[in-house]
Amino acid sequence: MLSKEENELLTRVHAGTPMGRLFRRYWIPALLAEEIPDRDGPPVRVRLLGEDLVAFRDTQGRIGLLDEHCAHRGTSLFFGRNEECGLRCIYHGWKYDIEGHVLETPAEPAGSQLKNKVHHPAYPCVEAGGVIFTYMGPKEEMPVFPTYAWLGVPRNQIYIAKSLLECNYLQALDGDCDSAHLNYLHRIFKPDGRHDFLKYEDQSPNFEIDEMDFGFRVAAIRKIEPDKNYVRISQFVMPFIGCVPVGREVDGKLDGFKAVYQVPADDHNTWRYDFFFKWSKPMTKEDSSKRDFVGVDYRKLRNIRNNYLQDRQVQKTVNFTGIEEFLNQDACATESMGPIADRTKEHLGASDSYVIQVRRFLLKAVKDLQAGKPPPGLVYDAARADFARIRCDVAYLPAAVSWRTLF
Repeated sequence: MLSKEENELLTRVHAGTPMGRLFRRYWIPALLAEEIPDRDGPPVRVRLLGEDLVAFRDTQGRIGLLDEHCAHRGTSLFFGRNEECGLRCIYHGWKYDIEGHVLETPAEPAGSQLKNKVHHPAYPCVEAGGVIFTYMGPKEEMPVFPTYAWLGVPRNQIYIAKSLLECNYLQALDGDCDSAHLNYLHRIFKPDGRHDFLKYEDQSPNFEIDEMDFGFRVAAIRKIEPDKNYVRISQFVMPFIGCVPVGREVDGKLDGFKAVYQVPADDHNTWRYDFFFKWSKPMTKEDSSKRDFVGVDYRKLRNIRNNYLQDRQVQKTVNFTGIEEFLNQDACATESMGPIADRTKEHLGASDSYVIQVRRFLLKAVKDLQAGKPPPGLVYDAARADFARIRCDVAYLPAAVSWRTLF
């Protein structure tokens, strides 16, 4: 378990908090590219790390991410006019470019220098893999943008499920770092061929965990025959990415995997981005069915207010929870803990070893930053970047053969 002080340290993410400062040193998802598809289209609101922002695509197709409230008198720029390479406030016409420069203050007298004295908060953005990422930290500390595998495949070989979780990011991240729950929370009584890992009877996997500079790589080892193991290799990547081995197997290997970002909107809400991708071929309509579990605002249709539409008869005959879809099952487990879980009341066991180590890693990272040390896993020299080692897979191995020979 964590102490009250440690739990408070890890779960508070607003500007000025230790964890908030740590997260702002990484490139993180801000919104989907499909949310601002058109040049000079309407801006959209973005809630990120406790800040209220607006995003827009300007006349040249560049992405802007600005503080929502106009620097003049605080009117929301969500209602602004996106025109001629800038976002213009509807109150007095102040106009901002994507970098936060004040381009015009038309209500001021001719020759006014006010616009040259004001700079509006703005964050740089990169569009990759169908998502707009932003960096919210000090400009002089900006790292190389991480070109992970799921951001490099052709666009038709990836799809992204975005949803709002009504809880703190850490309990969602804990779930991504917990391979033991798969045999329970996600159990299907009649395996459908898509989730073959659920069919194995060994429900208490052995974990082998390697600490890396970027986080961890973890093997969950299940015995499937007297001299044969089924191994699932996952990874935790700073600051809140869980890479998990899911998808169809081809000749005993995964054709892609999933990367999950648990992005704090604020202390009590989390934007979850699930990146599903394939190495070899385009996604199909069946692959992208998870888009149907949220509404237009990315809020889950099955949620804590309607008890996730749990069906007790389905719970008896179809799956372990009576709740449809893995992502809804995850949400039920994490949101039902409350907005911020009280980890002083936990009773952790051997199956929680990965969760424990990730929490310790985060605690060390935030305390090191407070002591003036750099955050882990960041790359500042593109020539030295090796993002290809961030990957997941499965393996069927003789009991005497280590999974590390494959990685």
